[in-house]
Amino acid sequence: MRVAVISAEAVPYSKTGGLGDVAGALPKALRQVGIDAFLITPCYWQTKGEYLWHTSVDDLWINWKGRTVRVKAFYSEANGSPAFLLDYPPLFHRDSIYGYREDHERFAFFNHAALELIKRLGGAPDIVHLNDWHCGFAAVELASRRRSDPYWGNTRTVFSIHNMAYQGGFGLGDLPSLGFTSDFARNAFSFNGYASAMKAGLEVSDTLSTVSKRYSHEIQTAENGYGLDWLTRQRAGSLIGITNGVDYEVWDPETDPELPAHFSIDDLSGKAECKRALLERFHLPIESDRPIFASVTRLTSQKGVELIRQGAGDILAAGGFFIALGSGEKDSENFLQALRDHAPSRVGVYIGYNESLAHLIEAGADMFLMPSKFEPCGLNQMYSLRYGTVPIVRAVGGLDDTVENWNAVTGRGNGFKFGPYQADKLLEKIYEARFAYEDKESWSRIQRNGMSVDNSWENAARNYVELYNWTLRN
Repeated sequence: MRVAVISAEAVPYSKTGGLGDVAGALPKALRQVGIDAFLITPCYWQTKGEYLWHTSVDDLWINWKGRTVRVKAFYSEANGSPAFLLDYPPLFHRDSIYGYREDHERFAFFNHAALELIKRLGGAPDIVHLNDWHCGFAAVELASRRRSDPYWGNTRTVFSIHNMAYQGGFGLGDLPSLGFTSDFARNAFSFNGYASAMKAGLEVSDTLSTVSKRYSHEIQTAENGYGLDWLTRQRAGSLIGITNGVDYEVWDPETDPELPAHFSIDDLSGKAECKRALLERFHLPIESDRPIFASVTRLTSQKGVELIRQGAGDILAAGGFFIALGSGEKDSENFLQALRDHAPSRVGVYIGYNESLAHLIEAGADMFLMPSKFEPCGLNQMYSLRYGTVPIVRAVGGLDDTVENWNAVTGRGNGFKFGPYQADKLLEKIYEARFAYEDKESWSRIQRNGMSVDNSWENAARNYVELYNWTLRN
């Protein structure tokens, strides 16, 4: 089976969030289970030159907005699988990956060029795996091409929803300039008087997936469907939730090069040294018996930052340190800095993103906070489980699927989770976790329960293969 994975971002070439992690890891995982998979993603200004191994195609001529433009395709296997990075500086050499008025144009161009590259490479894929609204354009274009071009006759599409909140909206009047002139295309994109690339992908792709079983049900509700719940319900028979995996070659406390000491499920002693190093990193007192509550997150309302703000005083009153790494909304950044200034011996803050520090936090912290309003899948809670750091999460999306609430009677569970989006419910679980932390035998059990869970990409990849086979049969 030949699978082309198309994504607006993919580790290590580009990343703003979980989409990048997933798109970077999935092709490698698919190849490890016998699938001929490759990745197509843009070459951004931020993409490191060391990842661009050589030029695969330097004369990919693309008809675009009434003229013909030249695109290069760099080849790399820096993510562990074949990858083609489409280079067109006018649209992709920007200060940031997203956030421009013409984002719809940028990704429509990328989708069109990706399909042209696939055809140029030869050997039509069985599956084109599209990711999020940025790839809704390819879903429509390929569906149209399949009607007239024999090359695409047996190719089927899988469209993965990573976050329904982002839908790629733009004016219907822009469709003709993007190459979409048919009634079929206009109907696919049309949504409440404008065009939605997410809606188009949902409507015309052969099958749909999302990044956790729980989230596949949540997006069929008015609360989490963001106006498209009618369509996800309509397509429920072709929608499946597959929880993302973790790349255990990157996230492994036994081998992680970012850690000052290594540890395993059989020997947790190295975690204490990581905790010490983390406290030193933030110039906090070396009080090893005091638990570290940590957060590595985008500072947005989605991530439940408001609950942490409301409960910050109580978190410190629970007797712990609080360490946060993240960036985003300015008022949240200012709050964290003010909290650090208020309690400099108990709070550590890093505004921005630092991959090395993220690894140290996962290894050195005792508890990890993810009180998200919604969370399609989430990766940090799975990193935490792997590193013996106990997650405290809200029971939504992938958080609910991957974290089992600790039960002191049965000895089952790997974390703590709450339901209603309320600060007092979060605090209940913080105090519950703080109490369990004092019982070293119970705490060790919770840690090992989490570390024993298999959230590997190999498992996820096999589920995707089943989905691909189902798609080809139906």
